[in-house]
Amino acid sequence: MAHLIPHVPSVCSWGTAELLRNNKAFFMIISSRFFFHSIVFLVMAVILLGSVPPVIAGQGGTDFLSDEFYTDQPGSVETADPLESLNRVVFTFNDRMYTWVLEPVARGYSHVLPSDIRSCFSTFFRNLLEPVRFINTLLQGRFADSRTVLIRFVINSTCGIYGFADVAAREFNFPPVEATLGETLATWGVGDGCYLVVPMYGPSTLRDFAGVVGDGFGMTPYYYPWTNDLGVMAGVYFGKETNRLSLHLGEYEELKKLSFDPYVALRDAYFQYRRKKRLHLTSPENMWE
Repeated sequence: MAHLIPHVPSVCSWGTAELLRNNKAFFMIISSRFFFHSIVFLVMAVILLGSVPPVIAGQGGTDFLSDEFYTDQPGSVETADPLESLNRVVFTFNDRMYTWVLEPVARGYSHVLPSDIRSCFSTFFRNLLEPVRFINTLLQGRFADSRTVLIRFVINSTCGIYGFADVAAREFNFPPVEATLGETLATWGVGDGCYLVVPMYGPSTLRDFAGVVGDGFGMTPYYYPWTNDLGVMAGVYFGKETNRLSLHLGEYEELKKLSFDPYVALRDAYFQYRRKKRLHLTSPENMWE
């Protein structure tokens, strides 16, 4: 199927990368991630992690994801992408699903609910995941961040009316903290694996997607303590992701408009964002939860 997709020259202007460096929303190529987390993907990822070379960037063997290397100089990011032909097929599928289904649904949803209410919903769902972040910060040895996450969860769950308002950040100066199982695995020395575009999910690596699956199982008791119905869980999850996409409409379209090859642009910008996140230079807005 790969031959059905034209291979556009791998060119991504620095202007595009710079525009999207601090903007996480465009990674939602398919923002509505249906509740498809399965143990099959987890097992597959763990098996392949040991056999696929890690992600690389730059020249002279420089590791783009190394904490010792960071630069704002222009240039595209080279990645280990041995599955590019398959990834491009999945990318095209995700792109069409976004264009034909998800974007119209999210746009209609945005016309029904004001942005302030949708932002409150986003904050509420973020707060539900604080226990998962707390565990990951402990496993990574980030004890100061663990304290911040715990304080945020207590304050927002009480003063913030069950997390609908981020009182901890606005009133008490405790900014959001990110910590995922993928980062925990990286701290423990697990390699990146190769770049992977997941159906109905978007850009990732084998290690990070294994972390997403693990975080997904870990968050289930906090999201759905009142039901064991997978259909209900999927509905809630789809609603959460539709709400998030509605807050970032137009940003993925901007990426496509400013790049010669949207696949390469998304891949390069994903690694720029991911590396910056690992360096803890920003506080991402729960884009990869």
